[in-house]
Amino acid sequence: MSGGKLNAGRDAVRLGVLLSGRGSNFQAIAESIRAGQLKGVDIAVVISNVAEAGGLKVARELGLPHEVFVSKGRTRAAHDADVLVCLRAHRVDLVCLAGYMRLLSPEFVAAFPNRILNIHPALLPAFPGLDAQTQAFDYGVKVAGCTVHFVDEHLDHGTIVLQRAIPVLDSDDAHSLAERILVEEHIAYSEAIRRVASGEYEIQGRRFVKRTA
Repeated sequence: MSGGKLNAGRDAVRLGVLLSGRGSNFQAIAESIRAGQLKGVDIAVVISNVAEAGGLKVARELGLPHEVFVSKGRTRAAHDADVLVCLRAHRVDLVCLAGYMRLLSPEFVAAFPNRILNIHPALLPAFPGLDAQTQAFDYGVKVAGCTVHFVDEHLDHGTIVLQRAIPVLDSDDAHSLAERILVEEHIAYSEAIRRVASGEYEIQGRRFVKRTA
């Protein structure tokens, strides 16, 4: 399966960022765009399922469009349907999950096939799910890291776009390891967005392969 330009007929690829918390990865993406390190990409809208999410404050400070769709007490299908309407209204090309603490419905995934990215604080397929850094530390791994991958209908499962690895130090605890992984996340997410936005790739089986001329 080939990639392809996401922004057909437009100057920039439009991102829709979904978050539930402080949104540090969102902030890193926004800074990469503002610094000119991530070219040809704009943040079209920031959406949270938590009204008090710190990332929304950042979006307001940056003057970015932002919306809240509280998920608590609603079915996944109903909530996701509202989010999809918002993403389409903002003409989003690529959805980026940045600490979005919800599983997406099959309908949501189908609406953006190979157009949803997630970042996970472990080297998938090892340690999927919550508290991945602690899982890795408790297991005793010598190398840890993060993974940016496309989202499919399974948890932390889609095609891997990019991984960054770091050694686990003898002086580490789970907290310090998580903090060092987060530094790598901030680098990895913007680079993965750049690779996907270029359209210069193919998906061969489960492999994300840069297209050659």
